[in-house]
Amino acid sequence: MAIPPPDPAQLAAINSQHAFGLSEAELAEFGPAVTATLSATDRVEELYRASAPEAPERAWAEPADNPLGGWYVTTSVPGAADGPLAGRTVALKDNISLAGVPMTNGSATVEGFVPLRDATVATRLLAAGATITGKAVCEDLCFSGASFTSRPWPVRNPWDPSRAAGGSSSGSAALVGSGAVDLAVGGDQGGSIRIPSAFSGTVGHKPTHGLVPYTGAFPIEATIDHLGPITRTVSDAALMLGVLAGVDGLDARQPTSLEPVDYLAALGESAAGLRIGIVTEGFGRPESDPGVDRTVREAIGALREAGLTAEEVSIPWHLDGMAVWNVIATEGAAYQMVTGNAYGMNYPGLYDPELIAHYARQRIERGAELSKTVKLVGLSGGYTFGHGGGSYYAMARNLALDLRAAYDAALSSYDVLVMPTLPYTAPELIGLDAGLDSYLPTALGMIGNCAPFDVTGHPAASVPAGLVDRLPAGLMIVGKRFDDATVLRVAHTFEQAVGGFPAPPALTTVGEQQ
Repeated sequence: MAIPPPDPAQLAAINSQHAFGLSEAELAEFGPAVTATLSATDRVEELYRASAPEAPERAWAEPADNPLGGWYVTTSVPGAADGPLAGRTVALKDNISLAGVPMTNGSATVEGFVPLRDATVATRLLAAGATITGKAVCEDLCFSGASFTSRPWPVRNPWDPSRAAGGSSSGSAALVGSGAVDLAVGGDQGGSIRIPSAFSGTVGHKPTHGLVPYTGAFPIEATIDHLGPITRTVSDAALMLGVLAGVDGLDARQPTSLEPVDYLAALGESAAGLRIGIVTEGFGRPESDPGVDRTVREAIGALREAGLTAEEVSIPWHLDGMAVWNVIATEGAAYQMVTGNAYGMNYPGLYDPELIAHYARQRIERGAELSKTVKLVGLSGGYTFGHGGGSYYAMARNLALDLRAAYDAALSSYDVLVMPTLPYTAPELIGLDAGLDSYLPTALGMIGNCAPFDVTGHPAASVPAGLVDRLPAGLMIVGKRFDDATVLRVAHTFEQAVGGFPAPPALTTVGEQQ
């Protein structure tokens, strides 16, 4: 569709926006020159449309039975006849594109979009033999750690349906935790794989930044975007990571090459003798439940009994990591996810022009329906960007190098670092009409231990440490960048030491209902 030439009022508005200081006469002189540049825009669109894919015909349906609200839509897209995931079912977080199947990203601003392309992770799962059985509900534009901001409905915890499943990969964890699906893919920018895993009692692994291609998933902020597995066992997480990992040539978040690793085989290596650093600052936070801290320390004791050594290590930067994350996740996301309509510009990877156009239109038409967390991002990030022109974001990205170096220094003495994934167990669900004084703490109050590792890119897994008042608590294991195998080895050793992870009392019932 050809772009119409700008009229004088449109040029005047742009002139004012950028403070160019052009007079009315000068703007009139510029008008034909601006119009002349539009021929390139028209030609680019013509060339793109000639090669753009068409979405395949894939049947999908609204979920017939959805007791936890974890499904957005159900489908059945079979993969290869054989492969490491043959016979396994998988759910995709609904910020991940599955061509021909609706995608909402938990938000009115994306509702109605149908992708033309499969995300790389979807392609790899199908090639490995998995059957994709649906899209899992997620939080509104993935910016909440609870499970009440999602569209079209909240997601309930498989251990207690009156409580949050965690977010933003809420449906992914609830479906895996309840037994409705074997495996799921989640996304993590502030803890959104690990948070729902800790609340819902699943295994959630946030890979090293860049290990798993993000291509085809709705971005929040490129420097903190991650995709990874949510499973019931560590061996399934390792198996799935082996399928998902590797360079796809389309995601600029990734290094140019990665040596393949057999993560499942690595679990067979003994973890005895590995050194654990217990991060002092991860415990006893103002928001911490002493029962969670105690349960995690008991889990560390089980690792000691399994032959690993563990001692306290202080990393003061860990407490400042939240300030660094906050600036990146508000100013960076306001610039990319909000103003930049998800992708922004200056990124040398694969874009989704159809998603950008759809979201750009609906973000304006239905912006009033966005969650209060997303509105906070836009207001806070927009204000600081306007005040500093991006300098605060630049400071935060520079400080991220210091934060990474602090963890790397500790990891030079220890093989992994451990702490509680979250400071407390799953809170009760609240409504969208809750006041801001309860809305924001419920949505974001649990991320303090998780978010810094999205900034630094270190791999981090959450595994169930035990139950606190009949609700799961998570043990988080953090490793050196691109040493995901060691993180999973330690997680597997703990799983074996405690005889496997507990399942919700209603696991069989909920699984049968699906």
